[in-house]
Amino acid sequence: MPTESMDPRTEQQLSVNRRYFFGKTATGIGGAALASLLGREGLAAPPQAAGGVPAYLRPIAPKAKRVIYLFQNGAPTHVELFDYKPKLAKLHGTPVPDSYLGGKRFSTMTGDPKGKKLLAPLEPFHQHGQSGAWVSELLPHTAAIADDLCFVKGMHTEAVNHAPAISFFLSGGQLPGRPTMGAWLSYGLGSMNENLPAFVVMTSVSKGTTCGQIFYDFYWGSGFLPTRHQGVKFRGADDPVLYLSNPAGMAPPMRRELLDDIGRLNEIKLRETGDPEIATRIAQYEMAYRMQTSVPELTDISDEPAEVLDMYGPQVHEPGTFARNCLLARRLAERGTQFVQLMHAGWDQHRSLTTELYTQCKDTDQPSAALVKDLKMRGMLDDTLVIWGGEFGRTPFIQGSLDNRPKWGRDHHPYAFTIWMAGGGVKPGMSYGATDEIAFNAVENPVHVHDFQATVLHLLGIDHEQLTYKFQGRHFRLTDVHGKVVDDIIG
Repeated sequence: MPTESMDPRTEQQLSVNRRYFFGKTATGIGGAALASLLGREGLAAPPQAAGGVPAYLRPIAPKAKRVIYLFQNGAPTHVELFDYKPKLAKLHGTPVPDSYLGGKRFSTMTGDPKGKKLLAPLEPFHQHGQSGAWVSELLPHTAAIADDLCFVKGMHTEAVNHAPAISFFLSGGQLPGRPTMGAWLSYGLGSMNENLPAFVVMTSVSKGTTCGQIFYDFYWGSGFLPTRHQGVKFRGADDPVLYLSNPAGMAPPMRRELLDDIGRLNEIKLRETGDPEIATRIAQYEMAYRMQTSVPELTDISDEPAEVLDMYGPQVHEPGTFARNCLLARRLAERGTQFVQLMHAGWDQHRSLTTELYTQCKDTDQPSAALVKDLKMRGMLDDTLVIWGGEFGRTPFIQGSLDNRPKWGRDHHPYAFTIWMAGGGVKPGMSYGATDEIAFNAVENPVHVHDFQATVLHLLGIDHEQLTYKFQGRHFRLTDVHGKVVDDIIG
């Protein structure tokens, strides 16, 4: 049977999609999300406790203003670097005892760990400083600042492969799509410098390495938070931020006029829809314009004294190296960036302990120590939290054959590993937690990833249980539904 033609107005109403409906509804989800976003920027009142202070800030006095996270992609071997175990050296070449293996899950490269041979550390350990911290000869510069560091030796995690484990550390979830730590801080604390992002990321990899890790964008993503809170990646190039420079032939006044016109159009659409992503786009255009001046000044290190450059090592003169990125991290911290995330790949030594581990240590040891010393000299270490560590540790047993030393390696190990922290309210000169006699399991004061995250937020004056964001009907937080602040390491 023929059907009557539908009234165009009725057809249009039926075709309105859900996203458009909520955007056009002034009291709908779009308006609520915009109110939340504006609240974080001081344009509307956020949820507050008594006294006008946001609930997630009120109970805690912050000890740190900023974080520099030296994330070592690929998982440094705690057995070689920080966790001295004389018993492991004595048992070199013997099978790992079955009592350590029950119920343990390893990567597919290990498969069944039964019968795997224990491997002694490659280099000797020595105690350093008044704290007597054990550090390998592979890290002489880190050893020299041992009294400024807090070694957390009972770290443990849940993931056994790199991307899920890195995502777990940085976002609290193994699957991509959750906001990362820097994004949470940008959302919760705002920015201290309107000319630079609150969250900056830089990546590097040792030259010639065969075990570099991929840097996925979700390692610094904002997840379901407004996208203005995602990390801004600085490249190791003459033009560190993509699309920041004016196109050829466009003078700065013309650029300003263009942005003003785009801004007016976006504001009209924002009033119509209430979509917070439009507010984000307006803010990003303005930030990019201001960064045209601030970023070149930041990345020009010609004003740094020679003694400071020497402290970071020869690679500081090469853009894109870990050393240069450490120096830029200090310069960003000076200028008000609250979360700087350096990611250095190359630690995944399945078959290269006797070769590439030495290169990794050489490339990262001196700059890491220099950053701590530099901050301390400038009076910034007390309120800057520096973190050094990877996504898990390495197995005490060998991957490969004992008869083929050039190909010695260690597999992924989530059950025990070490990170270190400095400044920002953390107790210096201490080692917290311990592993068993072969560095296999965390047995004394174990620290889970969510405990670590809760502690970092606490040092910044944030109650990890209160800093939440409602998404798809659930209130999410960095620590998921877990996490306990490690009070023993807080000064």
